[in-house]
Amino acid sequence: MEQTAYIESPLGITTIIGDEEGVSVISVTQEGELSAEIPEVLQEAVRQLQEYFEGKRTDFTFKLNPKGTEFQQKVWKSLLEIPYGKTVSYMDQTKKLGDIKAIRAVASANGKNPLWIVVPCHRVIGTNGSLTGYAGGIWRKKWLLEHENPTQQQSLF
Repeated sequence: MEQTAYIESPLGITTIIGDEEGVSVISVTQEGELSAEIPEVLQEAVRQLQEYFEGKRTDFTFKLNPKGTEFQQKVWKSLLEIPYGKTVSYMDQTKKLGDIKAIRAVASANGKNPLWIVVPCHRVIGTNGSLTGYAGGIWRKKWLLEHENPTQQQSLF
């Protein structure tokens, strides 16, 4: 049986849904009541997400179980190969998947990614470097990219 937890994050209230098979949804909203208790099956996901937001984690090891078509699953799996702190273009991702004509389908599958942050669709940008669309809003995509790749203060000496 699926369980749900709501936790505070810098991006808003984060919803985490999953069961023994793994986490199926991670999304962020501006509304909802925080969970007084985290279901046992979601505790590891919550811990790892909190570590990510604290800057102490760059990858996730809890079990994922996103629901989607075979094509969507393939696209989401390719997102997991984008390293922390790096970005790729939609065209790069599409080429890697093997069919450059599928760019719109790939972008659509990215937009339907049910596991925000963990399956890092925020790391896919326009070929010209623009942030382009993000289901959670461009400001969240910008925040995530800056969180993963903070600008270093340059030394004058």
